[in-house]
Amino acid sequence: MDAAVSPKHNIEPVRREFYQRIGKQNLAPLWEVLGKLVTAEPDTLTEAHLWKYDAIRPFLIEAGKLITAKEAERRVLILENPAFPGESKITRSLFGGLQIIFPGEIAPPHRHSQAALRFIVEGQGAYTAVDGERTMMHPGDFVITPSWTWHDHGNIGDGPMVWLDGLDMHMIKLFEASFREGHESEDAMQPERPEGDSFARYGTNMLPVEDEYNRPNSPVFNYPYDRSRDALEAMKKRSKWSPWHGLKMKYINPRNGDAAMPSISTFLQLLPKGFKAQPYRSTDSTVFVCIEGRGKTIIGDKVMEWGPRDIFVVPSWAKHVHEANEESVLFSFSDRVVHEKLGFWREQKFPAAA
Repeated sequence: MDAAVSPKHNIEPVRREFYQRIGKQNLAPLWEVLGKLVTAEPDTLTEAHLWKYDAIRPFLIEAGKLITAKEAERRVLILENPAFPGESKITRSLFGGLQIIFPGEIAPPHRHSQAALRFIVEGQGAYTAVDGERTMMHPGDFVITPSWTWHDHGNIGDGPMVWLDGLDMHMIKLFEASFREGHESEDAMQPERPEGDSFARYGTNMLPVEDEYNRPNSPVFNYPYDRSRDALEAMKKRSKWSPWHGLKMKYINPRNGDAAMPSISTFLQLLPKGFKAQPYRSTDSTVFVCIEGRGKTIIGDKVMEWGPRDIFVVPSWAKHVHEANEESVLFSFSDRVVHEKLGFWREQKFPAAA
């Protein structure tokens, strides 16, 4: 045996002294941390958690009395995962928060590297404008704000409007690639295209012959809930259900079939009354919003009972089961598309419990 690697009873003090010396050169031994860096299974820090909307809503209303939408720029209450206090994370890679805007208010225009989704929770009469086109928002709508696009929000209705913001900001932070720019005007931007233009061009199973759209996200930036719900209603007549997901569909980019957003996957699923899913897990931590119905999601000994407008998180690689007390519709978003594009997404489907 080579004398340089022969076992010695006092090798640990020698190693520690070596580590101290190389540390002064900003070096460290991989073998001391390899097991923590390359784990046998996901080292999941995200916690399963449920936010009851009825408990949150009074705080949103109160926030509106404390600060205006223009002063705040974006009046949002962050949904903080208990595992990451003070880090503005709903999962390890994603941001989630509830934004409220009152009648007559404008959330002024800006743009940033981060891509955002808006899932409309409550209200009527508010709009969002993205790169020169406005769209009115309705509960259940899924709206995209692509990276580095000018956008503002306004409420011309007669009641508060609330939506869930989901952003890839922690991915951007990881890559140290964040940029943000405020618009020269703090007032609403004037539309450059008529409402519905993007959907007419890209959302009706047709594409412009001279298609000049060159962004990686879907050119359709509002996926109305009434259309999506009608599709689920038609599909359920076939009675072909996934034992793990019920009827689950993903929102796509109509130009190429990719995910609607390049960094965030979005889904809509229908669970029939009395449905009890078979256990399932996957590597993407997922944020769910209940649109219709009531049920529960079970993760180990944790039971999260949800109803309309409630929000909950299922962590990465956490075996879970959905159960529907009533016919239920869930919207969800995760970083699955990034996992898939980089080749490390994994799922596991379990048989029904005996």
